[in-house]
Amino acid sequence: MSSDFTLRQIEYFEAAARLGSITAAAQACHASQAAVSLAVADLEKNLAVQLLVRRKAKGVVLTDAGARVLSDARRVLEAAGELRRDAHSLSSTLHGTLTVGCYVTLAPFVIPPVLDEFAARHPSLTVTVIEGAGEEMRDALVEGRCEVAFLYADDSNAPLTTTTVKTTTPYVILSAEHPLAHQEAISLSDVADLPLIMFDAPSARNAAQMLRSEGLSPNIRHVTPNIELVRCLVARGLGYSILVQKWPVDVSYEGKPLVALPIRDSTDVRRVVLAWPEAVKLTRRAATLIEAAKDLF
Repeated sequence: MSSDFTLRQIEYFEAAARLGSITAAAQACHASQAAVSLAVADLEKNLAVQLLVRRKAKGVVLTDAGARVLSDARRVLEAAGELRRDAHSLSSTLHGTLTVGCYVTLAPFVIPPVLDEFAARHPSLTVTVIEGAGEEMRDALVEGRCEVAFLYADDSNAPLTTTTVKTTTPYVILSAEHPLAHQEAISLSDVADLPLIMFDAPSARNAAQMLRSEGLSPNIRHVTPNIELVRCLVARGLGYSILVQKWPVDVSYEGKPLVALPIRDSTDVRRVVLAWPEAVKLTRRAATLIEAAKDLF
């Protein structure tokens, strides 16, 4: 069965959409501007849909249909690249580029071993990372801007397939000089009336939500998306906080001591997952990372 369009047309369309200009796409693809413009026009004709709106002296913008076609086009190009790499190598060596997405607050805990240990095992593979909020990473997966992404399990409500790579449980942090710091564990009711220094990032389940789910009212003093600022303010005795990921050292960015206490209440275990689009066949490099994650974490 043959198609009415070519990989070259798809490549030129993806470049024009990504760069916002026929001229820039021509430069990136080492082709003439006329060749790129004609290829995109032929692709639109063959698909019977307008993909780009041409604006004189202002480049091009995607139509709604073009945005939907773009994510499929990227997968076609990725599959073609995988086929080409497999044809060039009959060994187990991984080639090409693996782009990994990561929910931004997870990055310090999961990305270092990926860029260090995993990349070292596969020197012919280029590993790149994009970071953002959970929703941004879900969109990046669906649009084909990354192959797999590290998310919390409850952030992956899009049509994604997931595999758990690590689990963690929320805990309370206090200044080392706080009267409650000497306890082995703590109940949320013990701290609910104290000033709460709350970490809050897009798509994060924050401490206030956790307290309210236990029938408690949070006494919020400060809210910030900067997790190191949370730890600094707590270490100075300005309040407490509830975090999920565990730091390897109990000191703040300023070097002041902190105490991390497990929560007696039945808090939910948070699952960190690697996710990828449901109906997409994994490339060999993505599948290799998923398998390696069992050892890395």
